[in-house]
Amino acid sequence: KVAEQFDHHIWPTTAGLVPFTLQPDDKERFAKLAGIAVECIVSNDRMQFKENILFTHRGLSGPAILQISTYWIPGESININLLPDIDIVDLLKTRKLEHPNTRLKAILGELLPKRVLLTFLGQETVDEPLQIISHERIREIAAQLQQWQIKPNGTEGYRTAEVTLGGVDCNELSSKTMESSKVSGLYFIGEVVDVTGWLGGYNFQWAWSSGWCAGQVV
Repeated sequence: KVAEQFDHHIWPTTAGLVPFTLQPDDKERFAKLAGIAVECIVSNDRMQFKENILFTHRGLSGPAILQISTYWIPGESININLLPDIDIVDLLKTRKLEHPNTRLKAILGELLPKRVLLTFLGQETVDEPLQIISHERIREIAAQLQQWQIKPNGTEGYRTAEVTLGGVDCNELSSKTMESSKVSGLYFIGEVVDVTGWLGGYNFQWAWSSGWCAGQVV
């Protein structure tokens, strides 16, 4: 409000580094997975992160989700690869040749929690022996686990957010002192400025560093 009074441009503010909530149908489908964490690649058209996701009773959380939330636009889908380091098609085709009677759950159960497999593939599929699973079906299974697209309903908002996105336009502040270019003696630091870091203490460091810069000249 102070910045607006002095005609500073303010980038719209919203919650950042924040868990996603899910659409009602998705929330019901994944509720049974609450508490399970899986290392994934989570991405959209602008960014990707390889870290854990955490299924919760409200939606999706964990480091990868918090990170991508900063780059998420309401209404768009995100992409999740539940097995980012594995060529599932090649793995299942090879195992099918070597051990055709092995059930799918014996192979994939070494890679993902049982409840995750059941939720994404279903009991009938995971119980099938490899010998009756066609190559086309193997590709479909790989897509289900490695090309999962989901459209969040929204975020949990400031209640659980780590940071605020948006704020006072950096182009209207001195990068050395954080002083306003419009009003002499007026300084903006920390969260009120349009600067957002990733997880890992970067936002704390920005608050301390910007405060120090301003403090040197006040």
